[in-house]
Amino acid sequence: MKVALLDDDQSHNALVASVLEPAGFVCTSFTTPSRLLAELRKQTFDLIILDWNMPELSGVETLKLLREDPATAPPVLLLTSRSVEADLVEGLNAGADDYIVKPLQPQVLLARVNAVVRRIHRPASQPQTEQYGHYRLDPGAQTASWNGQVEALTPKEFQLASLLFSNLSRPLSREYLLRRIWGQRPDLETRTLDAHVSRLRSKLHLRPSNGFRLSTVYGFGYRLEACDPDTAGGGD
Repeated sequence: MKVALLDDDQSHNALVASVLEPAGFVCTSFTTPSRLLAELRKQTFDLIILDWNMPELSGVETLKLLREDPATAPPVLLLTSRSVEADLVEGLNAGADDYIVKPLQPQVLLARVNAVVRRIHRPASQPQTEQYGHYRLDPGAQTASWNGQVEALTPKEFQLASLLFSNLSRPLSREYLLRRIWGQRPDLETRTLDAHVSRLRSKLHLRPSNGFRLSTVYGFGYRLEACDPDTAGGGD
């Protein structure tokens, strides 16, 4: 999982990374909210951990900007030295999924991060059928079905379909999709992903007339969004 760390003190980012990276998380550090917000337009993160007290924008103000587009915002953990209940409630109301009161305790941080991960990722050991509109994804059979049609998918195609449907309306970067589906393979050409997207669009007939549009976000990646088949146009 990719985690964005936001703190104006880089040593604090380094401390958080030193806890998470040995546990398998990939951390990217930012020292200003503007840099993080700009990077979110280029790549996709699974989680953001941000500090409350920052000079450019406070953590709460940054949270509000992130939540202006809930379809693209990942879960957020708020780090704060404030322990007054009213302050914590303010942070949660602003959109934080959880908070950690400083001083930072490594075991508590890792436990809170893992709790967020469990909430947003269904355990692979208990595959369940996923339903999105009239599309049904069956992890056990590795098939997609809709309107009486059943299409067998390769493992990579199924993972791609599941990621896209479970992140409806959220733009997902090519780098994020490559990492989630193929693992850490920096040598893998993006044409591999593009070919899988093209096959998935064709196999599942992902077009407005079927209620979903799989479109390219130029210079970034892909987005699957639901649309009204009675009013949507006939393009990709």
